Amino acid sequence: MTAQTEFEVKALEINPADTATLIAEAGGVHVADRTMRRYVYDIAPGEPGRWIRLRDTGSEVTLCVKEITSTAVDGTRETEVVVSDFDTTHALLGHLGFTAKAYQENLRSSWLLDGVRLEIDSWPLIPPYLEIEGDDAEQVWQAAKRLGLTRAELTSENTTAVYARYGIDLETIPDLRFLT
Repeated sequence: MTAQTEFEVKALEINPADTATLIAEAGGVHVADRTMRRYVYDIAPGEPGRWIRLRDTGSEVTLCVKEITSTAVDGTRETEVVVSDFDTTHALLGHLGFTAKAYQENLRSSWLLDGVRLEIDSWPLIPPYLEIEGDDAEQVWQAAKRLGLTRAELTSENTTAVYARYGIDLETIPDLRFLT
């Protein structure tokens, strides 16, 4: 288990197909397309900016404590560990007294560009966005530049804040998934 600072920005309201083409033309390599699912739990109700996330990426299940420290590119800390089973870990957290405040799904197309992780994310109710995540801020800014994105076109807001841009309070949605 390691605690680390996330270095991440988002480009909002993208066209996923055009963005995938742009990444490929810049030398990016497609890694996978998958449906992500997660449970989100409050650590301490009424204490915003800290939560537990149990996530199944389709190839790995992780348990993470996320902490928002600022809205800067390096404003999120996470302590994460790989766990063996999504449903069993959810049950274990329930036995420890944690109740999921939300279940969420999104679609993700993952890419790599010079070691930077590029995620084309589609979430219910909002337009798709591109997440650019690197090992440090400079790596993130360089990848954005290679894709023709300026700092002014990017945000470091978390997903809850992105939903708020569209007038949606993500905290009030207990079950978020695409209609089937």
